[in-house]
This record gives sequence, C-alpha cells and structure tokens, in this order.
Amino acid sequence: MFTIDAHLDLSMNALEWNRDLTLPVSEINAREKGLNDKPDRGNAVVSLPALREGTIGLVVATQIARYVAPGNSLPGWHSPEQAWAQTQGQLAWYQAMVEKGEMAQIRNLVELDAHVALWENGEDNAGKPVGFILSLEGADSIVSVDYLEKAYESGLRALGPAHYGPGRYAHGTDASAPLSKEGKALIRKMDELGIILDATHLCDLAFWDALKIYNGPVWASHNNCRALVDHNRQFSDEMIKALIDRGAVIGAAMDAWMLSPGWERGKSTPQERGVTLETVLDHMDHICQIAGNANHIGIGSDLDGAFGTEQCPADLKTIADLNTIPELLRKKGYTEKDITKVMHGNWLKFIRKAWG
Repeated sequence: MFTIDAHLDLSMNALEWNRDLTLPVSEINAREKGLNDKPDRGNAVVSLPALREGTIGLVVATQIARYVAPGNSLPGWHSPEQAWAQTQGQLAWYQAMVEKGEMAQIRNLVELDAHVALWENGEDNAGKPVGFILSLEGADSIVSVDYLEKAYESGLRALGPAHYGPGRYAHGTDASAPLSKEGKALIRKMDELGIILDATHLCDLAFWDALKIYNGPVWASHNNCRALVDHNRQFSDEMIKALIDRGAVIGAAMDAWMLSPGWERGKSTPQERGVTLETVLDHMDHICQIAGNANHIGIGSDLDGAFGTEQCPADLKTIADLNTIPELLRKKGYTEKDITKVMHGNWLKFIRKAWG
C-alpha cells in the first residue's frame, strides 16, 4: 500500500553520518562496521531502496541545524549564519538526488497529484523517485524572518520552530518559555507564506502561544502521547484535543525512548522492553480514542533520527517493515478504510487542503 512518512532526517544522515542513501541498508551498515563515532553506527534502517521496497513513495524530509549560545551543551553551530549554511548544504544534497532521479521534490498540488499517480500506477517501484516535501526542524537557521521567503522559494513547505533545548525563536524539548517576540514574528510570517506549522518539539508554553497566533494548517509530524509515556517531549491529551480541533494529523514516532517509560539511553534495548510496532500503534490508538475516529493519525517515523535498530521497534529491521502496519491494524480491528487513512489518506487530505 502506498505509504507516506511525515518525518525523515535524510539529509542529516547523508551529510553528518556520511551515508550514501542510494545504497541498500545492508551495504550502508557494512561500510560502518567498526566505527563508533555515532551510537547507531552499523544500525541504520533507512535508505532510498528500502523506502521503495516498503512502498513509501512520499516523505516529509527535513533540514536541521541548531544554533547554540555560549553555555548551551547541546551540539550545534555557533552562529545562525553557520546554521543557515548547513541547511543549504542539506538542500544541495536533496537537489543532487533530484538531478540523479532518486528523489522528486513536491511543492504544489500539481506535483503532488502527479507523484501519487506515479506511485499508484501498479508498476514496479524500483525505478521510481521517492517524493519529498521539504521541512525544517527547528528554526534556529532562519537568520532573520526575511530568510523565510528564501526558504519558501527553495521549496520549504513546513516548519517546526523548536527542536531540543532553548531555540532562537521557540523553546523545545527539555526547555520551557513562551514564544519570544522574534518567535511570534516568525509564526506570523509562516502564516503569510502558507508554510505549515509543525507543532512537534514545541514546549508547552510555546505550543499554546503558537496555536493562538497561527491561523493556517497545523500538523505534528512525529509526536506521541504523554498519557502513555510521561515526558515533556510528548503531547498531553489536552494538546492532542487542541490539534484535533484544528484538523491536524499527528505522525507516530518510532524512537523507543518515546515508547517505553523510564528508557535508559545506551542501556535499555527494544527487545528487553518489548517495544514493537504494536507499541507504536498503542499511541495511534490513544489519539483515535480522543478523536472518536481515525482521521488524525499517520506515520512520522523519525527512523534514523540519530538512532537505529538499537532504539527502534524490535520487529523493524529496515524502514521497509512499515509495510507490516496494515496487518497489525487489521488485528486491532481497524477497517480497510481507516487503514488507508493511516498509511497515506490523512496526510494527503491534509496537504491537499493546506495547498488548496
């Protein structure tokens, strides 16, 4: 079944992890044997061939570069201009993939409909380009609000103002503050340009501020439920209800620490914790119970978002295994109509409305 994944850090993996994503996952991992500069070396699960194998024909693909002020211990760049340059390098990689025929950038309804038709034509997927909608995770690299127009011209269609820690425009996971003056200006400019607001990673205070200011389409590309795993990275039921009221779709994230309470990084394993794709579906199901329907859930896996098989569902060896989700949903009692919504229907309906 044609599938949409609303959050993949492809360019980060290509440039910062130095992975040739045109290769099969097995070849990427073989080349990383013996490396230990990253905790997930040799554990990659994402590549372009694996996406095609799993019939994942469209992804929301990120740019990401954090600015860190003096005293901030998180990894990142020492000036917004450096962060901007990093995102432009990532953009150049996506453009190179387009030129090679490996990917296709989707910027409007005409391109979207043509790409979906290509992936649903019944022909072999092996030679089809993987479509991508460009997103920015964390707004630190937007040097000034005026830079948003440059980004939009390059195809940026969604933006999450925050990532981890304190940001230039909004505070994110493990930090807390209302939106700054600059953050409010950013949100208003996004509204003006029609850039989708990604509520993922916003701290609670910034979340509520953003929803008050922003009038356009809101989604959460990769977020789970605080009621099941109590952490500020997750959405409370109140936040989920507010997103549902705005017509949002929430993508289920597959980082195991977001799926297992008390997870210890580097110590816990998905196997010992029993974290599987069914655990992911528990979060999806919780959102459905709040909504009273299956109209607001989708996939936003974040697979290879600085983690691999050591920290993803135990029954997932590569991202192609997302194609087992329909059968798991059937076992949970979901109808075929609702399964189609989860795999791509809700995202497509959202995007078409946002771009209409």
